[in-house]
Amino acid sequence: METTKGREALEHWRVEFMGRVTNPLFAEALFDRVPDIVFSVKDIQGRYVCISEACAERCGLKSKAAAVGRTAHELFPQHMADRYVRQDEKVFRTGRPLVDNLDLTLFNNREPGWCLTSKVPLFDATGDVMGLACLSKDIHEPGRAGLVDERFAATIDFIQANYGERLRIDSLARRAGMSAAQFERRMRRIFQLSAGQFIMKTRIDAAAERLVEDVREPIAAIALSVGFCDQSALSRQFKQVTGLSPREYRQLVESVPGTAVSRRKR
Repeated sequence: METTKGREALEHWRVEFMGRVTNPLFAEALFDRVPDIVFSVKDIQGRYVCISEACAERCGLKSKAAAVGRTAHELFPQHMADRYVRQDEKVFRTGRPLVDNLDLTLFNNREPGWCLTSKVPLFDATGDVMGLACLSKDIHEPGRAGLVDERFAATIDFIQANYGERLRIDSLARRAGMSAAQFERRMRRIFQLSAGQFIMKTRIDAAAERLVEDVREPIAAIALSVGFCDQSALSRQFKQVTGLSPREYRQLVESVPGTAVSRRKR
């Protein structure tokens, strides 16, 4: 059975290995081969450092290089760019990732469509946020009736903004304008998760961020703030998902040199 020390050693090795990589744009080249996924990196001013081929094609650019140094408002319709910028600013302000946001985007044919977007902050050597990396995957909607509309997308936004509250599936379904059964089917088609599993995942993601954001914050307080009834409920679910207790997870992240958390402790 793998020990905590063993996991720490592997994490040390992993971080040290990536620190020796001299071609940090390798991810851009990999995602060039995946036309239904858009990959990009932006600096703290929201300027594109790099994008994948799919993004350049959707924005009507002759090459990826044409996007470098430009912003979302220079490449996308304003209503899309406004939302992207609000998301970026939240990542820059909080230093926390955004996971599985439902967003309108442009598909390869320049027609609007829906995607699932995740964004993670990028930190410099002092632990300050210096930019972000973004990954958006197209949602392909079979048939004439689309899986996603504005009300459904707004309901997902509501879950991600209010995960600390008590969330009832029937109430969420009404907010989305459908029955509970329809809502469950749509969640499974888009996220491959039930509505309850999606809420649980959102809470676990939030707890993981809080655990390392302030190492002095009591785990019991974190549990209550992200929607669990007590610390034991969080610990049970957290270990089931990650294989670690909240305390072990916090200790592991703190112990790895080169991470934003360990740098902030210095």
